[in-house]
Amino acid sequence: MRVGITLACTDCKQRNYRTTKDKKKTTEKMEVRKHCKFCNAHTVHRETK
Repeated sequence: MRVGITLACTDCKQRNYRTTKDKKKTTEKMEVRKHCKFCNAHTVHRETK
């Protein structure tokens, strides 16, 4: 079952991206290195509620 999640920047805490993930295969919180337009740099984005 795929669920929608929001990714937030770990530096500035802005919620920048929305994506989906398979809840059965990946039970832990997702972390992706993406570009933050507020920090103007590539930072780690972590899954939020």
